[in-house]
Amino acid sequence: MKKIQIFIYSFLLISIVGCAKRGSITGGSKDTIPPVLTISFPRNFSTEFSSKSIKLTFDEYVKLKNVDKQLIISPPLSKKPQILPLTASKSITINFLDSLRTNTTYSLNFGQSIEDNNEGNPYPQFKYIFSTGKFIDSLSIQGTIKDAIEKKPSSSATVMLYEMNEKFTDSAVYNNNPNYIASSLEKDSSFKIENIKAGKYFIIALEDKSSNYRFDPKIEKIGFIKNYITIPNDSLFEIKLFKEANKTKFYKPIQSSDCSAIVGYEGDITNSKLTLKRGQEEIPSMITKIPKKDSLQIWFKPFKIEKSAVDSLHLTCSTIDYTKDFTFKIKAQKHDSLSISAISSKILPLNEDFMLRTNLPLSKINETKFKLIKKDSTAVPFKIEYDELNLSLKLIFKKEPLEKYTLTVPADAIFDFIGQTTSKILNFDCETKSNSDYGNLLLNLQILLLSNLI
Repeated sequence: MKKIQIFIYSFLLISIVGCAKRGSITGGSKDTIPPVLTISFPRNFSTEFSSKSIKLTFDEYVKLKNVDKQLIISPPLSKKPQILPLTASKSITINFLDSLRTNTTYSLNFGQSIEDNNEGNPYPQFKYIFSTGKFIDSLSIQGTIKDAIEKKPSSSATVMLYEMNEKFTDSAVYNNNPNYIASSLEKDSSFKIENIKAGKYFIIALEDKSSNYRFDPKIEKIGFIKNYITIPNDSLFEIKLFKEANKTKFYKPIQSSDCSAIVGYEGDITNSKLTLKRGQEEIPSMITKIPKKDSLQIWFKPFKIEKSAVDSLHLTCSTIDYTKDFTFKIKAQKHDSLSISAISSKILPLNEDFMLRTNLPLSKINETKFKLIKKDSTAVPFKIEYDELNLSLKLIFKKEPLEKYTLTVPADAIFDFIGQTTSKILNFDCETKSNSDYGNLLLNLQILLLSNLI
């Protein structure tokens, strides 16, 4: 019996060891289910709402992500509500810091800002809606937003409705909050504003870069439907965004050297006139533009100022419908010497001209003293065009492929507006590529219209 018992125990032990397998704990399948709202107080879609806060409770721990950017409250509030907690929790509390309008339906669209804490699954486009009146407004409008110039959808616009009542003025887009708002969707630039009450409205779309529901024409695009719309309305609206041209405006000059001052501006200055005076005497001046900046430089011949003294100049900036007078202080400063630099790169495309820039405006250009030669030292005929506004010289000549060119500018070839020349002979080199580095594009344009062409 003892031998039989030993055999049975041994057999069982071997069977148990043989059945054991190595492995790792997988933890189950990945959580892909978004959080679920279990209760809200006051309840969602409440009427005669009078609470100062809202509490949302979910079935799991949630966290807020970019809630400041994603939460859209319509109509907008003057003060953003306080949203707590900032850490993971099963409940979110929204505390209103602003008074609510009477008989108004409010919509809080959280976008994708509510996520579960573990996997980051968002609660998509969760809305909390309530009314301070006796019923929830249920009308809506929808449409799309496009860029008027680029003809492509715009995915970063805010659509706003202003009620057309006795208080409405054209300045509302600059000064007042809209009655209803919505953001365009990134996928197709469509928008939908819901929970609107019946009435007449002015609708606009805005690239609200300042996030303040106000139109800033300096940096933002705007679009609108010309006439007011009536709600209810089944139309699909298309709004085109465009950049409004800024009105011409000049800013106070600042002395930049002993013979120049910088003047900032906005808008179109094509037909502007700048007049400089010292006392009652008008001073001859030249105007140039500072590259890549909305600033002009006004040049005048230097006059003697004692080191400890300060003088004043008067500048009048005017257009057809705008005039502004400035007085600015000047004092003795070091004078700039004339210099010339190349705008063009060393590799010159066959269809471009070689460009030079001067730091001071020019009064005389002796083209006969310029010398342009090829790599075999043969002379190349050319002509020069001077752009005074942009302080640039354009060298126009016939370019050949795989060629090297050298431009020589003697010291007495150019003179600036006060009679200075360069201190030494200047040389500029450039070269072209072969024809095989380029291609030809044959375009067959079939004109279908005989007018209204761009």
